Amino acid sequence: MKIFCKLILVVYFLNGIIVSAQNNYPQNYFRNPLNIPMQLAANFGAVRSNHFHMGLDLRTNSQENLTVVAAADGYVSRIKVERYGFGNAVYITHPNGYTTVYAHLNKYFDGLDKYVKEKQYKDEKWEQDISFSPGQFPVTKGQLIALSGNTGGSAGPHLHFEIRDTKTEECINPLLFGFNIPDQVVPTISGLYWYDRRFSTYEPGANTIAVKKAGNIYTTDVIQVNSPEISFAVKAVDKANQGFNLGIYHAELWMDDKQIYGFSIDKVGYDDTRYINGCIDYTKFTKDKMSIQHLSSLPGMKLNNYSVSDLSGIVKLQDEETHNIEIVLKDVNGNTSRMATKVRLNKNSDKVPFTGKVIMPNEGKTITTENAEINLSKNALYDAANFQMTEKSGTNADAASNTIVLQNPYIPVHDNYTLKIRPNRKLNNEEKGKAVVLFDYGSDKDVVKGKWSGDWIETEFNRLGTAVLLIDQNLPSVSAGWKDGTLINSSTLRLKGTTKIGDIVSFRAELDGKWFRFSRTKDDFVYTFDEKCPKGSGLHTLKVTTANTAGNINTQTFTFQR
Repeated sequence: MKIFCKLILVVYFLNGIIVSAQNNYPQNYFRNPLNIPMQLAANFGAVRSNHFHMGLDLRTNSQENLTVVAAADGYVSRIKVERYGFGNAVYITHPNGYTTVYAHLNKYFDGLDKYVKEKQYKDEKWEQDISFSPGQFPVTKGQLIALSGNTGGSAGPHLHFEIRDTKTEECINPLLFGFNIPDQVVPTISGLYWYDRRFSTYEPGANTIAVKKAGNIYTTDVIQVNSPEISFAVKAVDKANQGFNLGIYHAELWMDDKQIYGFSIDKVGYDDTRYINGCIDYTKFTKDKMSIQHLSSLPGMKLNNYSVSDLSGIVKLQDEETHNIEIVLKDVNGNTSRMATKVRLNKNSDKVPFTGKVIMPNEGKTITTENAEINLSKNALYDAANFQMTEKSGTNADAASNTIVLQNPYIPVHDNYTLKIRPNRKLNNEEKGKAVVLFDYGSDKDVVKGKWSGDWIETEFNRLGTAVLLIDQNLPSVSAGWKDGTLINSSTLRLKGTTKIGDIVSFRAELDGKWFRFSRTKDDFVYTFDEKCPKGSGLHTLKVTTANTAGNINTQTFTFQR
């Protein structure tokens, strides 16, 4: 196991055994990217929906437009401008083999901002992903590179900061690089759970164990189980000094003074970040918004550099004696909490009955109903599932198929699967051209355009729930917050996008016949007045063309004075 810490050399005492670890990452090479003390709103590896948190969220005192500086010498190697995700982001490549990323920004520094704006007008496209050569935008440590903001998939003003291996693009835990963030607070444990591992963690699911606390030691009553093979999971947070709920960095599971599992969240690549769903109780996370981390390996979880490869975490009880269990949790600074408990097998019970199509991890499978087919790859599941796929009559007025029920939203799927649906009536070519598939995950929805093969439409998804084929003949639109011909004195021009089904997937604005740059935040389209439309320039005509997921196109015209 790799145990990294903030110091060059740290010694831990575990059950009388001395464990030491060397930190191989450069210490104090990178500076704080803000000019205020570093305070964490989220740390590396914290549990997020379908991904690990891949960097640090640095607090900006609930403000926008704070100075963001380069963490070290290097050059701007890439920028991104996108609706969701990072919003506006800067990537700086450094000579020591690392790249730092700064996200949710409001504005780039002047020279870079001018370059990006010119590229947007040249391409007639707001969203951008631009790479640069080393000589274009060199930066020095502490140089202004941007202003902080709240763009992209951000729920409040902050700076998202990452450190990546330049060659592999793996994200590395920034707290391993020696940043000065005082922390003397130990992790907090609020829940313990056990699972019958003879079939799957999904069925029958988590068994709750009441937790007691005495100082930094947690205990429970003797855990009585009725299965000879079980595993544990823990609900815990690292509070740190700032009081925010941070993710757990390091965990160990011991049975009768022998370690049987451990993980450390040191680095994760974006190609692997979805494996978070194999490290947590996904059912509890999606249904109850609870972050519960497994202290065992699920058979379909293949994340490298996370858990100890030869320690499964499966507790095998071959007798009815009482066995000692210890759980150890640490943060990067070595602050430690422990749980001491006991487990005893009372009696064996029958396995969970199979009620559907059993799908095992590492085995692909095709399941069909009369009007639907799902093809799951061998990487689809993290643990076994009694998969049930049914059809029911659709209730949506635009529906052209039965509703296909794919298990439920509470079992995760790792990669994309193929879903085919047959309509419940003959569709003409025009209707096929306006067909989309609506997928309902319970907490949210997604609409995608499929491909037709004869009378079947084919789509791809990576979550479970219900799907239905819809014929969408509705036009998208935008609404203006002003009346035609109005004199606009504000600093921005704002349009609100709406569409009955799906999303606005294309937006083009032209001012007096020329492309006009609007940014997008969720369903709002915003233009900030600049030299392209100065005050006193008279009456302007704004032509807006939008298209939705189904391909329906609408053109609208607005006028205003400036």
